[in-house]
Amino acid sequence: MAYDIIGDIHGQADKLKALLAQLGYRELRGAYRHPDRTAMFVGDFIDRGPRQLESVMTVRRMVDAGSAQAIMGNHEFNAIAWHCPDPDLPGEYLRPHGGELGRKNRSQHAAFLAEVEGDPPLHREVIDWFLALPLWIDLPGVRVVHACWHDGYMSEIRPHLTPDLRLTRELMVSASRSGRMEFRTVEGLTKGLEIALPDGRTFHDKDGHLRRDVRIRWWDTLATTYRDLALMPEDLRQLLPEIAVARDARSPYDNAKPVFFGHYWMTGQPTLQSPTAACLDYSAAKEGPLVAYRWDGEPTLSNANFVSAG
Repeated sequence: MAYDIIGDIHGQADKLKALLAQLGYRELRGAYRHPDRTAMFVGDFIDRGPRQLESVMTVRRMVDAGSAQAIMGNHEFNAIAWHCPDPDLPGEYLRPHGGELGRKNRSQHAAFLAEVEGDPPLHREVIDWFLALPLWIDLPGVRVVHACWHDGYMSEIRPHLTPDLRLTRELMVSASRSGRMEFRTVEGLTKGLEIALPDGRTFHDKDGHLRRDVRIRWWDTLATTYRDLALMPEDLRQLLPEIAVARDARSPYDNAKPVFFGHYWMTGQPTLQSPTAACLDYSAAKEGPLVAYRWDGEPTLSNANFVSAG
């Protein structure tokens, strides 16, 4: 099977349709289709961009038609949590709506809410579809996850998922509770691995938020130190000490087969993270292109197979 794995869309329907056309997909009987290939989406269809529902529905129609597969990203998880009442706190939701945290949550989710909040049945329909998305895909020759492939986390959470690797509304509750196994594993798979910075160090992320933890390059099997593993601005990364990070904290990828993911807001020319790992998020939500990788079964990936639009 030949797959076109497509990165984070974030409401950029124009970039999505341009990329699909560039890849040879054509709209037929209400969905984009390719005569020989299947698209595979790494999640994060919503938030930030100008055309939220059109992006979601384009992907959804392809999945329904069998011309695509798709997984859940952290923005779909957040959208479900925003919509789901908290059973332990009447009047509250799994993702808080009130107070300073609620204002921050709404700001991050505003573009999607602007298109669905006034139509509760439509809002519920889209949330139900998000819940129908698996957390990862593992096929004989290829893997897809939104942020981090972690065999340990997957083994822990798998018995609690549906047989097709989906969250349920009941599981959403524990997956939204900090300190729970379900929270830790789903957070890791959809947002990546984080470790505390050494010596009380901090930095500001791309949105200006102060961070005491840093995401790491889990795919880099050769890196061992904070300086090599940290995903943060280069000038700050170079200031980190060359102290080894515990192997259990980083869970390096096993390289058994190629893995594709999004989430990390890469910039510049699309480039492999390793011969078996490729990030497909090149900041399409801002000024970057929407990126795909054309995979034809090769066990070793090639930079020549990236395709970009926008």
